[in-house]
Amino acid sequence: MKLVTAIIKPFRLDDVREAIAEIGIEGLTVTEVKGFGRQKGHTELYRGAEYQVDFLPKIKLEIAVDDEQVDRLVEGIAQGAKTGKIGDGKVFVYDLEQAVRIRTGEKDSEAL
Repeated sequence: MKLVTAIIKPFRLDDVREAIAEIGIEGLTVTEVKGFGRQKGHTELYRGAEYQVDFLPKIKLEIAVDDEQVDRLVEGIAQGAKTGKIGDGKVFVYDLEQAVRIRTGEKDSEAL
């Protein structure tokens, strides 16, 4: 099992969710986060004063899948999130040692 974590632009969430649904992934966790990479933030004007926005709003997705689904999932996320501009995001894949569905006690692949 793997845990796939993706950081994407907020307005691409619906496209990524559709891409994930098309490949048969049923569940994901979404968190609103802030951060920056090569973008390094940007400058905004507010009431005539210029200020630096260091952390940009992002969406963090976390999806647990079987090993066989990882490549298709990563490809789906990348296709759904891609705008071709800086700040499109990143995808990380981690080994997942154990999963337990609390309601039924199912473990590992059955719990996903």
